[in-house]
Amino acid sequence: MTKNTEFYTKRAAELSLRNDCWIDGRFVPALSGQRFETVNPATGAVLAQVARGDAGDIDRAVVSGRGAFESAVWSGLTPAERKAVLLRWAQLVRDNLEELALLDTLDVGKPISDTLTIDVPGAAAILQWHAEAIDKLYDEIAPTGGRDLAMVRRVPLGVVGVVVPWNFPLDLAIWKIAPALAVGNSVVLKPAEQSPLSALRLAELGSEAGLPAGVLNVVTGFGHEAGRALGLHPDVDCLAFTGSTEIGKLFQGYAGESNMKQVWPETGGKSPCLVFPDADLEAAADKAAWGIFFNQGQVCSANSRLLVHESIAQDMIGRLKARAEALVPGNPLDPSTRLGPMATVEHADRVAGFIEAGRQSGTLVTGGGQLTHGASRAYIQPTIFADVASDATIVREEIFGPVLVVQTFRDEDEAVALANDTPYGLAASVWTRDITRALSVSDRLNAGTVSINTVDALSPMTPFGGMKQSGFGRDLSLHSFDKYSALKTVWIKY
Repeated sequence: MTKNTEFYTKRAAELSLRNDCWIDGRFVPALSGQRFETVNPATGAVLAQVARGDAGDIDRAVVSGRGAFESAVWSGLTPAERKAVLLRWAQLVRDNLEELALLDTLDVGKPISDTLTIDVPGAAAILQWHAEAIDKLYDEIAPTGGRDLAMVRRVPLGVVGVVVPWNFPLDLAIWKIAPALAVGNSVVLKPAEQSPLSALRLAELGSEAGLPAGVLNVVTGFGHEAGRALGLHPDVDCLAFTGSTEIGKLFQGYAGESNMKQVWPETGGKSPCLVFPDADLEAAADKAAWGIFFNQGQVCSANSRLLVHESIAQDMIGRLKARAEALVPGNPLDPSTRLGPMATVEHADRVAGFIEAGRQSGTLVTGGGQLTHGASRAYIQPTIFADVASDATIVREEIFGPVLVVQTFRDEDEAVALANDTPYGLAASVWTRDITRALSVSDRLNAGTVSINTVDALSPMTPFGGMKQSGFGRDLSLHSFDKYSALKTVWIKY
């Protein structure tokens, strides 16, 4: 059968949507009995009435997680035994590719072509990678000498709280769940209220793979209720968060108010893309467009600031304008669609507000419209502004939408100064054929990842995270295990 719009529309209509919390190995309604709507932004239709978990539900999830941890039903397994379960889970994610892809497409409007080829396969690969890594992490022996043996052991923390955003619902959940579970912790996951569906199905698949009851719990609900309760809970040992800088600061406060739990925030970004005159301008334009317009610009590391040498500025602006105008809104269930809606109408309105502010502070090159497609007004045209001062709102604040701001520079020093003139430090991109310039500029940029002659370079083998107000700690790579484990010294005299 041809997998066209008709196919995916029919397949979506046939889905069984999980809509209760997953606690202690089974689906349960919220203790309050309350529910909230999750809405398809492409149509405005209500997808499901989802359990509105609150502090009571967070508590029973934490109790379940603690019980599982203390019983050693998971934490007491060997790394190889945990690895086997996680690998089965990764395969089940692959086996249910279309279902999981459709859940995220329906929930937040991500084009089906992206969820099928990027999101779900990427999530499975990252789960598999962390599973395969766990029995290759070695404890240490300290060089004490004499009749002393000092062992430095990596041990799980206990109960890990995980709060993830709506822009990559399945991916970012697995980024944090995989290493946390691999080292033996229990996890309580609070997905974004805009995108709970794939997390619930993921938990069910984990149980099918062999995760014991209580090891992974999912509480759906609102940030100010369930999320806050998770941050304040005195029996949560660690909280990992991806989202806005504002909310990341709240979680740090919750830790201080409660039990001083570790908090690992990955927060906002305003990432620069620096283009020098000797760069491959065609390749730079392709990647710069992808770096801001992919996922409708709803990416924390999106290259939202284009810093281009004044001698090639008009050339680059023309190339980016053409690429922006080639993107037209479409049905996310259509495999040919490359521009879906924003995750919610409310977020589209927010982005439109930034664009209106941009009209007052810069030159609109292209775009600028909030569009209606079908029954939805959640679409935003790919938008480019030029001639914008460094203190303009659209330069300073994270828009989280398909809005690119272009600034020019005269020399390398000015380029670096402009790039670093931000409270964020998540990612950056440098375009030049000069390897010396590429490396010297990357040395001077305050960013967790610097991509040279590409954008948003990413792999499970390399750490991802930020500097300054983009947060700290690292997802992915062997370094991700550090967040979810403690070092215990065991000293023996003989």
